[in-house]
Amino acid sequence: MDLKAKGANVQRVLWASTGTKDPLYSDIKYVTELIAPDTVNTLPEKTLEAVLDHGVARLAMPGSVAQAQKTIEQLRLKGIDVGMVCNQLLDEGLAAFERSFDELTASIEEKRALFAGQMKN
Repeated sequence: MDLKAKGANVQRVLWASTGTKDPLYSDIKYVTELIAPDTVNTLPEKTLEAVLDHGVARLAMPGSVAQAQKTIEQLRLKGIDVGMVCNQLLDEGLAAFERSFDELTASIEEKRALFAGQMKN
């Protein structure tokens, strides 16, 4: 059944905050290597500026589902548990976003307290 033909929206992959953290990698590695149909990439401003400066927009992931399944099977045969890897990445990603949220909340609270103290004077 072709759901798209019946009016269903395409579910898109979201690549979130794809700035390069490792200085050994290209500053645009996680942008140019993730270009694919039906994807969204939220990148930091510094990374966007780097892409505009020296990035090349081209389809980077033209593979098929069958090829992806074959690759996953090859990883399994080498003893790599793809599910475990995905769970670890999810846990680490959630922890990173939680830390960022906590830092943002603390910063806002600090500024609010400072502003409240200034208003008393």
